[in-house]
Amino acid sequence: MKIGSTWQRLRDSVINSAGTIVFGMEDGTVSIFGLIFGVAATTSSTKTVLIAGASGAAAAAVSMMAGAYLDAETTRDKTDATRLAAGNSDLSSRLVTAGLTPLQSKALSAAAQSDRNAADGLLLVLEGASKERVNPFEQALWMLIADFFAAAVPILPFVLLPIGQARIVSGVVTVALLVALGVGRAKLGRRSIIRTVTETVSLGIGAAAAGVGIGVLIDHLLS
Repeated sequence: MKIGSTWQRLRDSVINSAGTIVFGMEDGTVSIFGLIFGVAATTSSTKTVLIAGASGAAAAAVSMMAGAYLDAETTRDKTDATRLAAGNSDLSSRLVTAGLTPLQSKALSAAAQSDRNAADGLLLVLEGASKERVNPFEQALWMLIADFFAAAVPILPFVLLPIGQARIVSGVVTVALLVALGVGRAKLGRRSIIRTVTETVSLGIGAAAAGVGIGVLIDHLLS
């Protein structure tokens, strides 16, 4: 029973953090994809590519984790402030809008007037704000995991293969991951799959092209 409860909690956490996970994976993939190819285009040293990729992935993941925490904390505080600012008359009008008669809404508002938690609970249900109330630590942790995992995808081929083959394999697996992320984004946002996948893959290719362009330019200028 305890294991089932833990899995249910984990499942709910993933569902509530789906947007954060997809965003983290997209950021990790695109940013490190560009970095890796920019470095790999100007060197034949696998060690150099791995150092640049690993340090960039770690820095980016921690940075995104901090950003996710601050964003979630701000969203939570804003939601709490909005509810606290909502007076009893606002609760009564919302209950009428929800379908209760003026007499019923007045009686329920009066009953909740002496209990701030009860009034907040009613407002949460009416506004659907419970879905907006996020856990900053939870969001930050999922962002860290998603960003770092996605960043590892373009790096891993350079660990396993010679640099010439690694460039090709890294490009293929990263594009495949971007396609999967595009599908995920489309389903979350109920958008066109083709359009969203195209946008997502284009961002990755654009990042790689920018990385290669800057890397080659700097290498040429310093040579």
